[in-house]
Amino acid sequence: QVQLAESGGGLVQTGDSLRLSCAASGLSFSNYAMGWFRQAPGKEREFVAGISRIGIITYYAEAVKGRFTISRDNAKNTVTLQMNRLKPEDTAVYYCAADRKSLTNSVYRSAADYDYWGQGSQVTVSS
Repeated sequence: QVQLAESGGGLVQTGDSLRLSCAASGLSFSNYAMGWFRQAPGKEREFVAGISRIGIITYYAEAVKGRFTISRDNAKNTVTLQMNRLKPEDTAVYYCAADRKSLTNSVYRSAADYDYWGQGSQVTVSS
């Protein structure tokens, strides 16, 4: 049974940093591209960042480029999202997701392409 478990969310102030982690189990982790998505109240789920199977390729949404960094550790089956200089508009539930279909050095940015999802972790940034 595949499980993705996010941790590290919380309430912070504008300009602060947070580090989200996602622990994966029940899958051959290095065969999956990994992504972070977020969903704010009343909005659709949106792509935040993604990383290819062995971490060579990363993609970021324009809104987070230069502030967020995605990384993975295939030995520990974890993917991390380091979020710096947080803004109130970053407030959302953040989801970790795994994609089996992407090629070795590819990252998909559509939620529909991802096969497995975590339960989500709330990030709230106060102004």
